[in-house]
Amino acid sequence: MSPLIVGSIVLGYFFVLIAISWFTSRNSTEGDFYNANRQSPWYLVAFGMIGASLSGVTFISVPGEVGNSNFHYFQVVLGYLVGYWVIAKILLPLYYKLNLVSIYSYLEERFGFWTYKSGAFFFLLSRIIGSSFRLFLVAGVLQISFFDSFDLPFWVSVLVTIVLIWIYTFRGGIKTIVWTDTLQTTFMLAAVVFSIVFIKDQLDWSWAELTQNMSTDPRMKIFNWDWQSGKNFFKQFASGAFIAIVMTGLDQDMMQKNLTCRTLSDAQKNVFWFCIILVIANFLFLSLGLLQFQFAESIGMSIPARTDYLFPELAINHFPTVGAVVFLLGITAAAYSSADSALTALTTSFCVDFLGFTPANYHKKKTLRKVVHLAFSLVLFVVILVFQAINDQSVITAVFVAAGYTYGPLLGMFALGIFTKINVKDQYVPLITLLSPAASYIINLNSEAWLGGYKFGFEILILNGALTFMGLLFIRKKD
Repeated sequence: MSPLIVGSIVLGYFFVLIAISWFTSRNSTEGDFYNANRQSPWYLVAFGMIGASLSGVTFISVPGEVGNSNFHYFQVVLGYLVGYWVIAKILLPLYYKLNLVSIYSYLEERFGFWTYKSGAFFFLLSRIIGSSFRLFLVAGVLQISFFDSFDLPFWVSVLVTIVLIWIYTFRGGIKTIVWTDTLQTTFMLAAVVFSIVFIKDQLDWSWAELTQNMSTDPRMKIFNWDWQSGKNFFKQFASGAFIAIVMTGLDQDMMQKNLTCRTLSDAQKNVFWFCIILVIANFLFLSLGLLQFQFAESIGMSIPARTDYLFPELAINHFPTVGAVVFLLGITAAAYSSADSALTALTTSFCVDFLGFTPANYHKKKTLRKVVHLAFSLVLFVVILVFQAINDQSVITAVFVAAGYTYGPLLGMFALGIFTKINVKDQYVPLITLLSPAASYIINLNSEAWLGGYKFGFEILILNGALTFMGLLFIRKKD
């Protein structure tokens, strides 16, 4: 595909986002940056959150994972249903009752200063690493498809990416994100549907034949009952429930969108419909993955060693031009729908949790908020360049996985706060939240030797949260 076409598509896409930003922020107040004055239509929030939860990594990795573990990932998705019920019935009522802007403010009211700062710190760490990793992968795709043609270095593509995101988020904040996420989710899901259609047409199948060939393929196996496997159903299902709770319900990025709804009832409807759409979207991703492998086998194409690269390879080199364009729009939308909201959430959390912003002084501290917003843009830029300098995919992936361990302490702190009346020695909480992820990581590395062949999967998150919970009990106040 011509680099000029690629450049035109990406620039045109961002011009649309910038236009949306201009319209949504024309009459906005400074408070709209943080909670959109709680006037967001719940159905827009529900649909737009799909794009934020399914990142660029998901866009290329979930279809590729079919070749490694069949449809087992769908077991995790089924677990989401339980997790989102907990969010709708337990967490959202709490957040709305306390009228929170940053959800970690709850930890200060419940336990104290150091617990509050620990929760906010782990969120910032997780989001900086996670968002940088996702943008790093997509910047690599743009570098190959566009910037390499003009002999421009990698840092230029990263800088352009960050600057464009900053431009359409620095004024409207979450008020703009609710609308841009809706557009980006549309592009992402359209890319998946159109890719399925392209493969069907290339294979010259009818829809009945496509359904038949998919249903008889052994890779469409969903359930795994081997207890030692990391893909066991019960492990995956429980993990899915807790992943939904911590990576949505205890994540400022995701909950900031929910808290822009007018009422608790609207926010709960948003979570319900978001959950339904998310399950359907993930099934489409897995179906696309299976079709990709079937298509590659039909044309005698060798499967890349890293199955993540199968979708880009097919789209760019074997789809018609329009298919390559759709893929590019899809991966761009998937990446930036998670990155732009993360930048806004990072700014919000730092301003509220560490600089003490309140609704009463938002307007007075507008300039400082913009400085923080710019500073986090620079932080993402630097971290992405560090990933590029490391130039070792296994190391970078390990860093990304390690960032996932930081959600365990949040799970343990919120669980103790919500389900017990126990108080803790607040000053020791940071130590517990550092030791728990470290202990979880060591146990995960040695689980097969220590636990009779048992392999942890996503459920390492549950262990991490449990260790934090028990650690907090160890420092409980006896009175």
